[in-house]
Amino acid sequence: MARASALVDGRAADRVAVTDRGLHYGDGLFETIAVRGRCPCLWQRHLERLALGCERLGIPVPAPDTLVAEARQLLDGADAADGVLKLILTRGSGARGYAAPPAPRPTRILSFHPGLPEPRRGTEAIIRLTLCETPLGDNARLAGIKHLNRLEQVLARAEWSDPRILDGIMSDGRGHPVCGTMSNIYVLDAAGIATPPLTRCGVAGTVRDVVRDCATALGIPFQERQLDLSDLHAADGLMMSNALLGLMPVGWLCEHRYSAGTVPAALIDRVRATALEPETLA
Repeated sequence: MARASALVDGRAADRVAVTDRGLHYGDGLFETIAVRGRCPCLWQRHLERLALGCERLGIPVPAPDTLVAEARQLLDGADAADGVLKLILTRGSGARGYAAPPAPRPTRILSFHPGLPEPRRGTEAIIRLTLCETPLGDNARLAGIKHLNRLEQVLARAEWSDPRILDGIMSDGRGHPVCGTMSNIYVLDAAGIATPPLTRCGVAGTVRDVVRDCATALGIPFQERQLDLSDLHAADGLMMSNALLGLMPVGWLCEHRYSAGTVPAALIDRVRATALEPETLA
C-alpha cells in the first residue's frame, strides 16, 4: 500500500522541533492541494493565498523556487501519481511565550498522501450537508486566510458521525451561514449565484474564485452577499466547493431536499476542468 511521505525544510523527516510555534500556538498557515499525475492543481492560486496569509501574519514568504523544488522532489518520489499535497508553513521555533522572534526562520513541511476522491460527474445532487452549532469567530485580520488555528472546525466536525454527511455549514456569531468546515457554499436562484462574504471570518477556498470566473464566463450573475438560513432553504440549488472535489451540487441540507438538475452542468464541468487540471511545476 502506498504511504504518505514528507519533507521538513527540504529534507525527508516526520517530526519538527518541540519549540516550533506552529505546534505551540498554531502560528502558521497551510494549503491542501489536489495532485493528479504527480502534478499539483491550482498551484499558483495556492501560492498566492499562502503569500497573502504570510503578509497578514508577518511570516517571511518562502521563495517560490524553493517550494517548487521541494514539491517536485516529493511528488517525483511518491508511490502514487494521484493524491493530496499538504503544505504547512510555521513561523518556526521561538522562546516560550506569545512574543514572536524578531527574525523568524519559518519551518516548511510538505507531505504527500496517496488517494484522491473522484468527483462525481453530471448534476446528480447526492451530497448531504448538515448545520453546525459551533460558530466561527469574528476576526477580519484572519478572515479568508488558511491559518493553522482550526479548533472551530475540529469542534464543528465532531458534531456529526453519519458517514453520509460530507460537510457541515458553519455560521458567524449572528447566525449567518458562512462556509463549510472544509468548503465554500453557494446558493442558486433566479438572481444567479450568491456566496457569503468572507470579510469577518471563514476561509476563501482556491476554487471559490474559479466558480466566480466560470459563472461569469457562462453569463450567470455571481455576487457576494450575506445569507440567512432561509436563503439556503429557499434557493433552487445549493453547491459546495473545495480544492479536492471542485464544485458539487448539494442534494440535502439536513432534511431539506434540493431538486436534481437545478445546477447547470456546464458550470460544474467548467469549474472541475479548471480546478482539477494539473499544472506543470516549473
